[in-house]
Amino acid sequence: MRKLSIFMLWSLCTIFTSNAQEFNFGVKGGVNLASVGGNTYAGLGGLGSKLSFHVGGVVEIPISEKLAAQPELLYSSQGTKWNLGSNGNNLKLDYLNLPILGKYYILEGLSAEAGPLVGFLVSTNEEDEDRFKKLDVAFAIGASYKLNDQLFFSLRYNKGILNINGADFDGSSQNNVFQIAAGYAF
Repeated sequence: MRKLSIFMLWSLCTIFTSNAQEFNFGVKGGVNLASVGGNTYAGLGGLGSKLSFHVGGVVEIPISEKLAAQPELLYSSQGTKWNLGSNGNNLKLDYLNLPILGKYYILEGLSAEAGPLVGFLVSTNEEDEDRFKKLDVAFAIGASYKLNDQLFFSLRYNKGILNINGADFDGSSQNNVFQIAAGYAF
């Protein structure tokens, strides 16, 4: 995992230094529809999606007329909710996510985006601190639309790849998050 982190950092530095004069910085925020997939919570009854939020910064680095790289740093509230008996319960998993996306402009303003996402668990409402791993990896796919040079909108789905359960817990669980966002570029 350490080699992956070093490679990602090296890749970002290479991209940043090659196109430093063309950066587009921005901020974004929006709604998450999050759930936890897998087999760990199968006995909890009506496992459902949790409505939450994400907020953070974004950089778009043009590579060519149609291609761009887009690293982001986002605070993302995730988790799931379920109904067990008469009381409902929410699992809260808050992450600091680093998606590194490749963008392809299909039409002027409209782009498809995809790439890896690395998340670091910063807080949870679970009492056992070792219940969840501190590292999460997902694959992000989506689209964005620039309304003008400053205002943009995006839709994205983050499909968890790694098991987020700690070593002492049976089963396998992954984060799944659908995101709708709006942003402003400087």
